[in-house]
Amino acid sequence: MEQITKRQLKILECIRERKTANNQEIQKCLKDLFGDISRTTVVRDINRLLEENLIEKKGEGRSVRYEELVKNELLSYFDADKYFENGPDERSVAFERFNFDIFKNLKDIFTLEEISELKELNNAYNARIKKMPASAIKKEFERITIELSWKSSHIEGNTYSLIDTEILIKNREEAQGHKREEAVMILNHKKALEYILGERKDFRKLNLRKIEDIHRIIVEGLGVQHGIRKGLVGVVGTRYKPLDNEHQINEAVEKTVKIINGLNDCFSKALVGLAMISYIQPFEDGNKRTSRLLTNSILLADDACPLSFRSIDEGDYKKAIIIFYEQNSIRMLKQLFIQQFKFVVKNYF
Repeated sequence: MEQITKRQLKILECIRERKTANNQEIQKCLKDLFGDISRTTVVRDINRLLEENLIEKKGEGRSVRYEELVKNELLSYFDADKYFENGPDERSVAFERFNFDIFKNLKDIFTLEEISELKELNNAYNARIKKMPASAIKKEFERITIELSWKSSHIEGNTYSLIDTEILIKNREEAQGHKREEAVMILNHKKALEYILGERKDFRKLNLRKIEDIHRIIVEGLGVQHGIRKGLVGVVGTRYKPLDNEHQINEAVEKTVKIINGLNDCFSKALVGLAMISYIQPFEDGNKRTSRLLTNSILLADDACPLSFRSIDEGDYKKAIIIFYEQNSIRMLKQLFIQQFKFVVKNYF
C-alpha cells in the first residue's frame, strides 16, 4: 500500500482544494498545521508526490505550479486513516446515492506497469502448474477453496476458525457452538468455487445470468431471496444508499457486464467486478460474497491464479469498499487487489 506522510497529504489536500498551487502557497498551507518548514523540505515532499504520480508540475522557473494528477477520477487518493477519523455522519461524502457517471471511468484503472507486473506474476504461476502433477494441482485448489471459504465468510461476520473450516469442508463435521447458518455459508463458498471451476471457460464472456447463478449458490439455504432485489437495502457504516429501483439495478448490472466484457485484461475485469457488484448491491444479501467469487470466476476463465483473500486485512478491505461507495475512488481497492494477487502467486502452487 502506498503511504505518504501527514505533511505530504496536507500538500495534496492544499492542491486539491485550490485546483493549483505554487511553492509559496503550499508553504502557507503547511504553516498553520506544522509551523515554519524549510523550502528544501517542501520541495522534497513535492518530489515524493510527483514520484507517486499524485500531482503534476506545470510551467517552468518561478511560474511552476502543481495540480493533482487524476487521469481517471476513480484513482483519486484518500488517506484511509484520516478519512475514517470521522464517523459516517461527520464525513464529507461526495456520493450518497449511486452515481451513474461512474461507468465512463471504468477503464484504464491499472497502469501499464501494473498490468505488466501482474501478467509476469501470472506467467510464473502458469509455468509452475504446467510442471505439477494433477494430484498436486487438485490439492492446491482444495487449499485455496478452504482458505477462501473461511476468509470470505469471516469478512461477513462468520466465527468459524480456519481449522474448523478445514474440518467442515473435508469431513463435513460442523464445529460445536456455532450456528448452522455459519456452516452453510462456508459450504456455499465451496459449492460456488466448484461450480466456477467446472464452468471456467463459460465465464470468459459474462452475463447477468452467470452472476445470478453465483449468487444463488452463495445464499442457498440462508433464507435470502434469489434474483435482482425489488426493495431497499442499507449498508452498515456509510450514508451511501444503493439504488432501490429494480429496473435501474438491472440496468446498472447490465452496464457493468458490458464494460467488463469490453476490457482487455482479466485483472481489470476482475477488479471492476469486485468493486461494482459491491457498489450496486443488486441482491437482497450476499453481494460482497458474490463479488469475491465473481472476481475469481473472471481470473480462472483467463487461466489466472484465483484469489484466496487469506492475508487481506478485513479493516482495510471494508474501508476500501466504503471509500469506493462514498468517493468513487477505487485506488485503495486496486492496491489491495494487487497485494492479494502477489500473495496467491507466492504462496500457492
